[in-house]
Amino acid sequence: MNVLKITGKYLDQPILINKFTKTVPAILAAGGALYCAKDIYNTPKDRRKKETARMIPTMALTVASALAAPKITNKIFKDSDEIPRTLKEIISDNKGAIGKFLSENKVSKEMEDLLEKAKTKILKHSEVKKLYKGIGENEEGKKLLAELIPDPENIDAKEIFSEIGRLSVFGLIPVLGGIAGGVIGDKLTTKDWKSKIPDKIKEGSYQYLANIFLCNIGAGGALAILEKLHIKSKSARALGMIAGIIATGVVGGSALANLIGEKVINPLLGQKHKDEKLFDERKPEPLDISLHTDDVATVAVMSGLKWIEPALPIMYSISGYRAGIGYRNGAKAEHQNNSQSETKLQTQA
Repeated sequence: MNVLKITGKYLDQPILINKFTKTVPAILAAGGALYCAKDIYNTPKDRRKKETARMIPTMALTVASALAAPKITNKIFKDSDEIPRTLKEIISDNKGAIGKFLSENKVSKEMEDLLEKAKTKILKHSEVKKLYKGIGENEEGKKLLAELIPDPENIDAKEIFSEIGRLSVFGLIPVLGGIAGGVIGDKLTTKDWKSKIPDKIKEGSYQYLANIFLCNIGAGGALAILEKLHIKSKSARALGMIAGIIATGVVGGSALANLIGEKVINPLLGQKHKDEKLFDERKPEPLDISLHTDDVATVAVMSGLKWIEPALPIMYSISGYRAGIGYRNGAKAEHQNNSQSETKLQTQA
């Protein structure tokens, strides 16, 4: 096996995925706390108290909703027989499969030691390589390895849009949580909190449409076309999905999000038509482009890889938090807007 395939097998070890999944809440909470601390530290001392009161609900609800997203989407889209195995179940299954294999097949001492380790522990990258090289050439060895580290499954056309729906709901939940947290934070700190809601909704729609939903549609559409053409190559499918993401999300997503903001959201929120050009209100910027890393995760998930999915809450929470602060580029940061509003109110008083 080549390096990429070995790396994929190393990352797809069920024990590794299980343990990483358990660390995601701590990673996300710690990351959110560090970001808040940094932003509060950089805020002028006379505004730190209000900035803290505004930021904490925004970040807290973003993180909480991002962590709840997997459970909610699993209940909506997954059957009971697809519930992820617990660590205890994984170890029990490993012990049974390896015990049966060793009782029926003669292997070297090195391979036996690696298999004994694989029952309860995560194998190193080099150990995975040795194991596949040592027993992956015969049918019984291949069968065992497929049980220990299941091969990625290419989803068919019928499953494509179900998977798109699942990932789209997954990404929507942190965005809604971020908006809710942002509204609460504003209500606690500013008198004109209602005036900030439109920017949160428009930024949320931008983040969701440009950085999540349309990219999923692009990847799924490309995958459906490849399925119709009977193309089964994993590399071809991955490249096709990336092309679909670029065409719909990176290129067209921000334009559509701005159009919807101007033609639909603004009228619904009672805002006047500004006759803006398509990219005047919200332009793609470096962080938006970097957020498309989660689209690589989408490609991986649709390609049947399992190791990336536990990281999705971390990736989607960035979009959720940006929606929560109502970020709009071309304008000042939200805490600066708060300061201006407060100064205006003080002047009027």
